[in-house]
Amino acid sequence: MKLTVELGDRSYPILIQPHALQDVAVWDDCVAHAEVVVVTNDVVAPLYLDALKAGLARPGRRLLTLVLPDGEAHKNQSTLTLIYDFLLENNLSRKAVLVALGGGVVGDMTGFAAATYQRGIDFIQVPTTLLSQVDSSVGGKTGINHPLGKNMIGAFKQPVAVIIDSTVLCTLPARELSAGLAEVIKYGLIGDADFFEWLEQGMPALLANDATAVSEAVYRSCESKARIVAADEMEQGVRATLNLGHTFGHAIEAEMGYGAWLHGEAVGAGMAMACAMSQRLGWISDDVVTRALTLITQAGLPVEVPSKMTPSAFLKHMARDKKVESGQLRLVLLTDLGKAVVTGDFSPDVLEQTLQEACARVA
Repeated sequence: MKLTVELGDRSYPILIQPHALQDVAVWDDCVAHAEVVVVTNDVVAPLYLDALKAGLARPGRRLLTLVLPDGEAHKNQSTLTLIYDFLLENNLSRKAVLVALGGGVVGDMTGFAAATYQRGIDFIQVPTTLLSQVDSSVGGKTGINHPLGKNMIGAFKQPVAVIIDSTVLCTLPARELSAGLAEVIKYGLIGDADFFEWLEQGMPALLANDATAVSEAVYRSCESKARIVAADEMEQGVRATLNLGHTFGHAIEAEMGYGAWLHGEAVGAGMAMACAMSQRLGWISDDVVTRALTLITQAGLPVEVPSKMTPSAFLKHMARDKKVESGQLRLVLLTDLGKAVVTGDFSPDVLEQTLQEACARVA
């Protein structure tokens, strides 16, 4: 299966294929570089690095590997510097290409390094988690976390290709699979009610990691993401709806410490809060909320916030959200199943009530 992110002369393919990692033809189509650096982590490397190297190796090609520590806790300036150090110590030129083999952390940091090393070199996304396959690998958002906010330091840098090997999810832990399903559910909630209904029927197969069901979910998610990115690459409008639940979720991640809750887990709770606030505003029905919370729960995701969270903790972190404009917080909320808006048109009291209710349930 193949999709294209339509961005004019910067358009690029998304290839979804079994055993793509070691497929020489796949790599001949997207890599003509004489210098290739694979950036991965110490969890993924033992599983898939050799297969990828077999696909990339060519006579005369310089093929190097950098293995980073795994986890959201390492998505920071110190780890980014490790990438720069490796590139500089090995005298990599501006014609090199970085290949990000891993989940969203590896992809985001490798992309940011590619955006900034010698003012920009090529990179390719090879996502190995469901979350990165359906979301972070597509669209060119790259960056690192700061202690005061998630993904607050970064750049837009589109890859030259996204290569999704549909067989790699067979080794994905159940918790990581559920975390990825948060972003899949998001696409149904914000723009595709038919897909949401498909997920309601298909969730048991997805949780069982059924290859056919998962490939369909990845394809439909990437299709939605590619369409939105093509319409709004720099997130000036519709692309911001992809952040449903993320403003609440990022606050949870920052307050709990990066990695304590997986990104998808925080987004699951955040989407539940966005639904509750949308309902409080009278924008969506009880039925929509019930269906959304049921599906999030079925996916193995939390709909309650951590007991450590307080309204003031939420507000502290949300004040630094990238959707804040002129001091006004804007949120992604629902107006119906499959319809979302980015808005600051709500009373602060409604937000306060939403936060109070969410925190009171777990106090």
